Amino acid sequence: MDRKTIKSAVRKKYAEIAKTGPSSQGCGCSASGSCCPSAKKGNARLVDYGEAAADVVAGADLGLGCGIPTLYAGIGAGDVVLDLGSGAGVDAFLAARAVGPEGRVIGVDMTPEMIERAQKNAKKEGCENVEFRLGDIEALPVRDESVDVVISNCVINLAPDKRRVYAEIRRVLRRGGRFSISDMVTYGAVPEKIRRDMEQWAGCVAGALDRDDYLKLVDEAGFRNVNIKDFVEYDYYKGDGFGLASITLEGLKP
Repeated sequence: MDRKTIKSAVRKKYAEIAKTGPSSQGCGCSASGSCCPSAKKGNARLVDYGEAAADVVAGADLGLGCGIPTLYAGIGAGDVVLDLGSGAGVDAFLAARAVGPEGRVIGVDMTPEMIERAQKNAKKEGCENVEFRLGDIEALPVRDESVDVVISNCVINLAPDKRRVYAEIRRVLRRGGRFSISDMVTYGAVPEKIRRDMEQWAGCVAGALDRDDYLKLVDEAGFRNVNIKDFVEYDYYKGDGFGLASITLEGLKP
């Protein structure tokens, strides 16, 4: 698949969402509709932040996540946190509360419209320890070894070169730094016609890696103590011998 075409399709979709707000079809980034009500297993209802985000500024949660990575990130006061694909800012704002006034949160998103919406939300939220940068998660606008924690929510599956994304995560993390990432994965043989469908790419389906391939990629990127914190299969997207799931991983840079 042509990387430029993929990124253009993804950027176009999320620019529209940034302007219009969350879909009335339900939660999750999938173009196929709501995934939350049909979760088979897992310890959290995806995209339902509950009390954790009850008072986050309206419009920060666009219902695009597939997990709650801040639950497992172990963010502490004074940490520097990087949010990949920060969208309208909900996870960044949750992280900002955890790091406190001595810490800092950087959100990176490749869609100008999302950056604009997040910046407006930050102003409404009164968050002075959060900044949003326009950039590509395959080439992060962040200095080497300058970050304590990386979080991301249902975004890496949208990147054509996921290996490069994890290389970038390793580059920006300090030694002993960690990540907590929620993302989409597949299981079984996904048909090629789905893999080549741009709408399915932008909907977090076509670009999702096989679960085992995803875990292998993270291991090969040089992370240690990689653990699965949550895994949720979806009934709403099942084919003949294949399906879609979300996974939340934590890992450490040695």
